[in-house]
Amino acid sequence: MQPFDSEAVLNAQAGDEAARARLLADLEPILRRFFLSRIGHRPDVDDLVQNTLVRVHTGLEALQNPARFKAFAMKAAVFEVQDFYRGRYSGREYLYDPDQPPHDPAGTESSGLRVDIERALEVLTPKARRIIELREMGYPYKDIAEMVETTEAAVKMQVKRAFERLRGVLTVLALCYVSLVSG
Repeated sequence: MQPFDSEAVLNAQAGDEAARARLLADLEPILRRFFLSRIGHRPDVDDLVQNTLVRVHTGLEALQNPARFKAFAMKAAVFEVQDFYRGRYSGREYLYDPDQPPHDPAGTESSGLRVDIERALEVLTPKARRIIELREMGYPYKDIAEMVETTEAAVKMQVKRAFERLRGVLTVLALCYVSLVSG
């Protein structure tokens, strides 16, 4: 059996813990090389590898085409790199007293309200969010349609509706912020 063949992936999806452990163990050096090539020799590489392995582990059941396991895992790695470079990633764990509210270690709480795009994206369906993420990664509509098994027109409509929904959510947040500041 090859490390990432469909049979190994199907066994892991069916609950074979040994198969799952083998898949993740075989994936680890590939991810390590990927992150080293993207960010160099930094202490964050270990955390990025582990975060990607967690993403793959938790999302394995959702993988519909077992032959695409490696592509699925590498997409998770790309998301980790994007989060790292966008500043949404911090390898440090911040500890705080449960009796005191947590402070913002990055110092981004200067105005008391912070718009978190990740939380705004939660209003979208998982399919719409995936389409937006793929579009943001630069995939053309045609490729996205193939990936999510729908038509190109449906993908374009999903993008339009998702942006309308996000615009509405962000408008409400902005109005709340203005009323807080002026109130």
